[in-house]
Amino acid sequence: MTFRQFALHNVFRNSRLYVAYFLSSMFAVMVFFTFANFAFHPAFQEGDMPSSAMKGMLVAGGIIYVFSFFFVLYSMSAFLQSRKREFGLLMLLGMSSRQVKRMTFIENMIIGIFATTFGIGFGLIFSKVILLIAENVLVIDETLNFYFPTKAILLSLVSFIILFLVISFFVTFVLRTKKLVQLIKSDKQSKGEPKASIFLAILAAILLSVGYGVALYVEGVQVVFALLPVVIVVTIGTYFFFTQLSVFVIRRLKKNKHIFWKKTNMLLFSDLSFRMKDNARTFFMVAIISTVAFSAIGTLFGFQAYLTKGIIEANPYSIIYNSMEDEDVKAKVNDVNKILTEENVKANQEVIESKYYEIGVDYPVLIVTASEYNRLAKLINEDSVDPKENQAIVVEDHHANINNFKNDEKLMETKIPLKDGKEIQAYSTISSAVINEMQAYYIINDNDYKYLPEPVKQSTVAAWVILDATDEKLIEVGEKVSESFIEYNNAFSIDYMVYQIERAYGPILFIGLFIGTVFFVSAGSFLYFRLYSDLDNDQEKFKAITKLGLTNDELKKVISRQTAILFFAPIIVALIHGAVALTALKHFFDYNIVYESVIVLSVFAFIQVVYFFIVRHFYTKQIQKAL
Repeated sequence: MTFRQFALHNVFRNSRLYVAYFLSSMFAVMVFFTFANFAFHPAFQEGDMPSSAMKGMLVAGGIIYVFSFFFVLYSMSAFLQSRKREFGLLMLLGMSSRQVKRMTFIENMIIGIFATTFGIGFGLIFSKVILLIAENVLVIDETLNFYFPTKAILLSLVSFIILFLVISFFVTFVLRTKKLVQLIKSDKQSKGEPKASIFLAILAAILLSVGYGVALYVEGVQVVFALLPVVIVVTIGTYFFFTQLSVFVIRRLKKNKHIFWKKTNMLLFSDLSFRMKDNARTFFMVAIISTVAFSAIGTLFGFQAYLTKGIIEANPYSIIYNSMEDEDVKAKVNDVNKILTEENVKANQEVIESKYYEIGVDYPVLIVTASEYNRLAKLINEDSVDPKENQAIVVEDHHANINNFKNDEKLMETKIPLKDGKEIQAYSTISSAVINEMQAYYIINDNDYKYLPEPVKQSTVAAWVILDATDEKLIEVGEKVSESFIEYNNAFSIDYMVYQIERAYGPILFIGLFIGTVFFVSAGSFLYFRLYSDLDNDQEKFKAITKLGLTNDELKKVISRQTAILFFAPIIVALIHGAVALTALKHFFDYNIVYESVIVLSVFAFIQVVYFFIVRHFYTKQIQKAL
């Protein structure tokens, strides 16, 4: 048997430890290949949308490639740590330190070549499925037909062979074999009882509390300024949470006889503090990486909801037209009606005058009569209003006002001066989308309106509600209206605007989903490595305990609890981090994204639960096999 054959057989003999490394690397290759496949697709060679999508795909591919480098490096180092005893035995049999490094280099290259080949292969197999998904997510007019991506294959093959080559050289360069006796007894050496600093444990709780408190308290543009300090504070707090606070809490629980002596808790807690201390850095990495994945995807979904649903809620009409100065309003309204007639579309229409007045606040305020407001309200089946004489109703700022000015509060305190010396005082506020106005404004009685001073500016607003039309027809009509008013861009279709936003936003969402998924799968792989790196020790431990009378059901219970803590401790922390981050995002936009946040976090939590049950099943079988 040659040295290369020995290394090859060694890979297959250690397939249990290598499988997560192999599958995760293969998945990274497959995702990178998918992005390259899109970037070089013939449909992306012409037009504005293909160009922007291609650039985004290439940037995302670069991010995945850089992340893959560090992921493979970590995975390889974790794997080598679990093989210290094996290296010691090989050196005892005559293998030199140089040969150990050479063997490691060959093994890593074998895994890298197989992972790259299978990643490209699976990418080709599922290319058509992914292309069909992309057609819907990207909202593009072109059909993404299957093609043989020669350039994508070559790019992926060369990129990842180079990556594994660099990783292999780097790992063998930094690999330290230590003394022979230390390697052989690496799994026998006691690490001592894990200790935790009370000061650092308390500091962890304070840092997390302060970070959460600030993130949940700030609103509007303050969120942007608080972002970096909160991220730093929470990151440090998370590190001390796993390295100090968790160990401190476990030690306190072990001193509680009622808890510690209950059933199999002694086995759980005796080993738990060691596992938490040993896995603290892994937990910290998984929590931060998962938080990035949750927050990124949640932000993308939330921002899409803000753009699309926010526009629909703020503009309940099919078409809106706001006149410009010196513009023939009647002719422009007729242009819209002509398009509707040509497209054989029926619509209800209303036209009102919008006049703005200086009343002592820092912007010209829109003031409308109750009759004009009610005409528009009737058009969209909204409630009418009836302010009395010398009284006004304030319509609140629109929710999309990121700056969070709260001008409605100012208007409630401000009086409207009339020509006859009287003043109008607002008596109530309402939330309404009847008039598409971002800033708060007044609705007053028709009689009072006659005595207002001269407006500082005015315009005409026309609104149409199209009846009984398909989504395709609404988009088609909206496109023609937008093209007709392209000079001033002062008339637009809500349906066509949402379509354009989804079309432009599709690549960003698609890229974010892939990158978030890569991060999350990688985080799960880290946990897999940590669990299986301790398998040999766990087999010996449970074999000894079983001889003392541990039943099979109790064994499964203990394994389930230990595995659950390993898998869910960092994920629960990440879910809390993600929920706080998405709540801060909600405060920034002043828009409710609870639904989107719950969907994103629930999906990731569900995936982790499924992953846990799969890994627990196979891990338990491995333990039982050794008994």
